[in-house]
Amino acid sequence: MDFAVLGLGDSSYAKFNFVAKKLHRRLLQLGGRALLPVCLGDDQHELGPDAAVDPWLHDLWGKVLGLYPVPLDLGTIPAGVPLPSKFTLHFLPAAPRVCSEGQRVAGTDPQGPPSEQQPFLAPMVTNQRVTGPSHFQDVRLMEFDITGSGLSFAAGDVVLIQPENAASHTQQFCQVLGLDPDQNFTLLPREPGVPCPARLPQPCSVRHLVSHYLDIASVPRRSFFELLACLSPHELEREKLLHFSSPQGQEELYSYCNRPRRTILEVLCDFPHTAGAIPADYLLDLIPPIRPRAFSIASSLLVHPSRLQILVAVVQFQTRLKEPRRGLCSSWLASLDPGQGPVQVPLWVRPGGLTFPQTPGTPVIMVGPGTGVAPFRAAVQERVAQGQSGNVLFFGCRLRDQDFYWEAEWMELEGRGCLTLFTAFSREQERKVYVQHRLRELGPLVWELLDRQGAYFYLAGNAKCMPADVSEALTSIFQEQGGLSGPDAATYLARLQRTLRFQSETWA
Repeated sequence: MDFAVLGLGDSSYAKFNFVAKKLHRRLLQLGGRALLPVCLGDDQHELGPDAAVDPWLHDLWGKVLGLYPVPLDLGTIPAGVPLPSKFTLHFLPAAPRVCSEGQRVAGTDPQGPPSEQQPFLAPMVTNQRVTGPSHFQDVRLMEFDITGSGLSFAAGDVVLIQPENAASHTQQFCQVLGLDPDQNFTLLPREPGVPCPARLPQPCSVRHLVSHYLDIASVPRRSFFELLACLSPHELEREKLLHFSSPQGQEELYSYCNRPRRTILEVLCDFPHTAGAIPADYLLDLIPPIRPRAFSIASSLLVHPSRLQILVAVVQFQTRLKEPRRGLCSSWLASLDPGQGPVQVPLWVRPGGLTFPQTPGTPVIMVGPGTGVAPFRAAVQERVAQGQSGNVLFFGCRLRDQDFYWEAEWMELEGRGCLTLFTAFSREQERKVYVQHRLRELGPLVWELLDRQGAYFYLAGNAKCMPADVSEALTSIFQEQGGLSGPDAATYLARLQRTLRFQSETWA
């Protein structure tokens, strides 16, 4: 069999493109013939996966068409001609009665536990800032009432939340495209057997489509510019869009779009003649759907029955663009105020990447700097409620009085002998101290727990440098305290990972 493997990965993760590499090797072992070396697309590259994918695809089509030429009687669609849209929007002349928001999003007769197709509309109970007023970052503790939801979760699980666009952005999008937000339509697939998106009601208003479904606040991909160029009637704008979608224009596209994090809505405002001419049928081909965001659950049902809590860092940063960049979901959640009236958030849960030992007496070492501590709060609550001891937590933040999440709770548990807490406040002394420094200082304890008592080790938080620094601290502990050589220390760590006694959940 002739084959070619294209992997899409992110080199900030330890097992970069693991599946693509493994599949390529296995197909070779089974006697397949590789048309090309495996392609490893990397989301961390400044040009994204396209940097590797573009030249690889060029070579792939050369190989494929040489082996399997296109039949002479089959015409090819010329460049610049768009494929037919996947759906057509049939606008309704009169506005029929539209069902309530709750019914539209979550339906009326839920089958089974809440899911992406059928989320639970959870009332928000509290939305409380937990960082000091002078702290650079706004971090919120949010609590939801899940009474009657059928939701069940354990420590390490995550909640998925379906955000929506800001009302001002929805209004602006409709203005730029010349759409009436209050007009209703039904969605019809062009091809038989193609399902309509489950999250869109039928009929649907333009306002609902834009606010709840189209991800107009995301940074557009190159394919967006490609299709937009095909749809543009304006010569100058089309020329620029074609350049952005060409291999030669990728550095310029990166400077225009990716580096400053320019959004789809902002791009459309920059190309007004094109935006005003986009056929409504192409909206779902052009703009991706809003994806749900995952948050570690920060509470246990054993301590907070019928409640679900999360710790949310509100994403906001400045680029060279005038408007600050804001995280869609965190900003939307932060804007909700249950004190001003009922607020409902569509959510559901799924298993996370962390599972905790059920055998009594097995210690756990948890390393959770910043908001990475959230899943460990759920774990500590759950284990203490079950009478489990041996809970060791390494927590790091900048300043004790600004971002020490759940300080009083940890102190109370420590006073009861239910928790051993070690802290690293990075900005409270001249030399920055992080969790990996505390681990090294407490090397004898870490080695005793891992090697003699069979402890499990957990890590959660930012994926940038911290996971590698913690792994490095562990290998040096294995060498210094266990007398292992460098290679043996690396093997010891790999064995912990393989047997799930070292688990991590990190995010970029």
